[in-house]
Amino acid sequence: MRDETEQIRALIEGWAEAVHRGRIDAVVADHAEDIVMFDVPPPYRGVRGIDAYRQVWPPFFAWQAQGAVFDIEEMEVTAGEDVAFAHALVRCGTEDELTARPGFRLRLTLGLRKEAGRWVVAHEHHSFPDLS
Repeated sequence: MRDETEQIRALIEGWAEAVHRGRIDAVVADHAEDIVMFDVPPPYRGVRGIDAYRQVWPPFFAWQAQGAVFDIEEMEVTAGEDVAFAHALVRCGTEDELTARPGFRLRLTLGLRKEAGRWVVAHEHHSFPDLS
């Protein structure tokens, strides 16, 4: 399963780089048509389907263009033959936000499955800890 784990790790790192660069086609490339994503901003019932997933990214890219970062700091991957999951901590924020809260990290969880011999993300969850 080491090869599977490395394939998934490369897929996620490539996705994070695409997010960082604002490349929407690369962001959606390795996602299932029926992707379900739970994100920090609404809708809180989640985003369902690849078209809806594609539509949520432009506002994030606009915010990120103001100087925010999106860098994976830690990642763990567990892979079986046809399903896998990964969780990561992502440094995500503007310089001011990260200066004010230096240890604040986005939590990322991904569920993947194999379709036609290739890994795709079927579930994606982003969250921040509640510091209130």
